[in-house]
Amino acid sequence: MEGEDEMYAVVRVNTMERERVAEARDRLAEFAEVHAMQPGFVGTLTVRVDEDREVVVNLWESEERARAGLEVMGPLAGRLLAPLMAAPSQLVAAGAATATGAVGDALAAVLTRKDADVAP
Repeated sequence: MEGEDEMYAVVRVNTMERERVAEARDRLAEFAEVHAMQPGFVGTLTVRVDEDREVVVNLWESEERARAGLEVMGPLAGRLLAPLMAAPSQLVAAGAATATGAVGDALAAVLTRKDADVAP
């Protein structure tokens, strides 16, 4: 990506009920599948902060694509993910994002394949 190609990132903190999560693999798989099908969705990075909290970074090709994806994913998150949470998902930030190094190179390769209509 070399700092030239900007993506759009949405950063949230989720507080999960781990027992519920362990019992809901099918819900999580359905959510991930629909998320992956959204036009412009690049991927998700999840960082476990402690036993219950995680920071989730969703990457999109553009803000417009992220907003369109939210129309589909918002209600789905409410139905599939909200019951697994100990507290409502907390929006931390949303905005232009860049990546460098190996991560930037990998994302550039994914975006290039998507531009060429080649499955990753």
